[in-house]
Amino acid sequence: MSVLKTLQAQWKTLRRNHSRTHSVGVLSAALIGLVLLSERTSMQGLQARFWFPHVARQRWSLLDPLRIVIQVVWLVFANRAPRQKTDNQGFTALKLSAYQARHARPVRLLQRLTTSSFSALTALAPKLLGSTLMRVALTVVSALFVAFTISLPMDASAQALMLLAFWAVALWVRDTSGRLPLLLMIVLSVLVSSRYLWWRVTQTINWDVPLDATFAIILLSAEIYAWTILILGYIQTAWPLKRGVAKLPDDLTEWPSVDIFIPSYNEPLKVVRPTILAALAIDWPKDKLNVYVLDDGKRDEFRQFCDEAGVDYMVRPDNSHAKAGNLNHALGKTGGDYIAIFDCDHIPTRSFLQMTMGWFLKDPKLALVQTPHHFFSPDPFERNLSIFRSKPNENELFYGLIQDGNDLWNSSFFCGSCAVLKRGPLEEIGGIATETVTEDAHTALKLHRLGYNSAYLNIPQAAGLATESLSSHIGQRIRWARGMAQIFRLDNPLFGKGLNLGQRLCYANAMLYFFNGIPRMIFMLAPLAFLLFGAYIIFAPAVMIAAYALPHIVHSYLTNSRHQGPYRHSFWAEMYETVLAWYILRPTTVALFAPKQGKFNVTEKGGLNESEFYDWKISSPYLILISLSLIGAAFGIWRLINGPADEYLSIALNLVWLTYNLIILGGAISVAEEAKQVRVSHRISVNRPATLITDSGHSYQVTLDDFSDNGAGLSVPDGVTIKPGSQVQVALISAETENAFNADVVSVRKNKVGVQFRFASLAQEQSFITATFSRADAWTDWRPEQKDSPVTSFGEVITISLEGYKRLVNQFTPILNPVISVIIRFWAKCKSVLPRTPGKKVSDNG
Repeated sequence: MSVLKTLQAQWKTLRRNHSRTHSVGVLSAALIGLVLLSERTSMQGLQARFWFPHVARQRWSLLDPLRIVIQVVWLVFANRAPRQKTDNQGFTALKLSAYQARHARPVRLLQRLTTSSFSALTALAPKLLGSTLMRVALTVVSALFVAFTISLPMDASAQALMLLAFWAVALWVRDTSGRLPLLLMIVLSVLVSSRYLWWRVTQTINWDVPLDATFAIILLSAEIYAWTILILGYIQTAWPLKRGVAKLPDDLTEWPSVDIFIPSYNEPLKVVRPTILAALAIDWPKDKLNVYVLDDGKRDEFRQFCDEAGVDYMVRPDNSHAKAGNLNHALGKTGGDYIAIFDCDHIPTRSFLQMTMGWFLKDPKLALVQTPHHFFSPDPFERNLSIFRSKPNENELFYGLIQDGNDLWNSSFFCGSCAVLKRGPLEEIGGIATETVTEDAHTALKLHRLGYNSAYLNIPQAAGLATESLSSHIGQRIRWARGMAQIFRLDNPLFGKGLNLGQRLCYANAMLYFFNGIPRMIFMLAPLAFLLFGAYIIFAPAVMIAAYALPHIVHSYLTNSRHQGPYRHSFWAEMYETVLAWYILRPTTVALFAPKQGKFNVTEKGGLNESEFYDWKISSPYLILISLSLIGAAFGIWRLINGPADEYLSIALNLVWLTYNLIILGGAISVAEEAKQVRVSHRISVNRPATLITDSGHSYQVTLDDFSDNGAGLSVPDGVTIKPGSQVQVALISAETENAFNADVVSVRKNKVGVQFRFASLAQEQSFITATFSRADAWTDWRPEQKDSPVTSFGEVITISLEGYKRLVNQFTPILNPVISVIIRFWAKCKSVLPRTPGKKVSDNG
């Protein structure tokens, strides 16, 4: 494994500091080792296995030459680490004596020139933009250039040539580290997409045929919406603030008082209990910290537990305005300087207040500090597709990037939990907003309108439970979509007083995003207009459509992959939005015309799935869309066989579009298969030292592999014998204090031991929560580096889609099982020739 790690580190150094030509030389040497040498015994063979993990084996197949060619091209031109200054020591192990990179080559010089140019521009930008006259001049010149580029008429060959030049620039700079290369990619994407939209508006609508014009305008409206969201998204996230932690005063008497609100309605006590105990353990002067459980369910067991734990239990006469009303009732009964709010399943770390409160003392106008919503359980996408922690989850884009981008514009949203609000400004706006069902975002909007500031600290300081089923997940998103539409209708951020331009755009993008139901359905149905009705929704030759549309699509994917890749992989957004599109379409449309309709629906947490099942009710819209698409595909194939020759390219283009839609829809139906979930308590994977004390008094240093609120998994050293049913103690360190917890051994598999804890008292249970869920560093490593490759991501989506269709075939037409099996095997062969990350297979196999 040490050799493998050395090779991985050397590959990064190679790609950062040497030209593609040099890289080809190293890969050629590895290829020679692959072909001529034994991969079991030689260093060259190990290198070969590293560079070609899906090729290096004892028996060659017919596809291996193709795999080698694709792998070499990908390693040289695509899989590259960001170019930056790095230490080149230790690289000699991979260099061949006959192939030394002693002198700078043209490609290497150009790479260095690119990096140096961006560095110089970064240093020069503040001086250039420091003058108002210079800013105005640059704005005018840029506007003229953009207008000229967008509107310049060209034929297909000239259009392709210009866009290939843009494409080459984007591909060249996408691996250059820094913010300016990304901004250049954004500019290119905006130019290409805007040029496409201008072409669509001015040259592609056939006004002479009413049917064509009608369908064309419908599609164009959806494209204008998508373009608007794209541009607003770039503005919102182009320069994330990446705020750090502000230091608190050394004198504790200067720290303000904080009330912690934990609202609850129908959640079981088992879910709320860890949150209460963790809130009590927060590191803050005890005389300045009060914890309140706000129980809208009015349950005796909650009252009894709060009495036992020593926290304030609060109920109200009615349940008006749901969560917002519950919080406002507590606001009127308490008096702390600040209010920290946690949903009842969000367990805060001990450091929560020390990490967040410093900014309030630094900025007197600050009214809100929001931290990420982090989840230690998988959401329905992660659980049903088995991608938990291997892919960014649906929330990660918002909390990982968008909120950080909002922070630059002073428009970070209140998200209802894991946040601190200042009492004075909150009371000034009349408390938590009650006019809409997304009381959190509306509250932040009201604060911003009065000139108060907000802050976002992108450090997970609490963790909770994700939605347990796809239906509850969709229900939660329906509430968000309805609430955002209500705000857009009742308190539109584009109008009214108090907001700056950046805030208006950030809020507008957040609200407009939830109107994507109708556009998404239009994109799904659009190719059927041509295939079934012969309507030319884009009245242009197929070659011109490709020349304008493909660069628009490719540039947006390249840019978003560079920018959003760590937070959302390419093509996954299409699947997320397709799953939700039908369900948010109606509530957002209704809210625009009747914003007072609809009620607050509570998201269920802590549920179980006793067995696997397919949610046919949820997936019914996708099944209808699939049926319509298959009908359209059949008509398209028939027209290819019998139609006029001048329509072949147009038919083929629409069939490709339809195939892509079917891939995304297949992913949607795959998500609807609910995985089995029988654990009452979710296990959280960790890797921390612990001490195991047996009933015989022997003590062993072990590794804590995972834990839940009442159990843990341990790795014990080889040779240590632990018997199931025995009683042990597990000692964990928290804040330099070691606490031992009694436990029963419930399972033993080789050196893996599972235990269930027996807490002697509530204080001991709180100590366990403090040593696990509430550690200051509990969630700091839960954002592993997750690089995005558009090609790989698309392949993953296709695989998921085929699994979804396999389920449908098994249910409805088992006679087609051989057909779907052939398709799946064919796709497996296609995937096998795709490039692999160096060393991946070696690493996986140990």
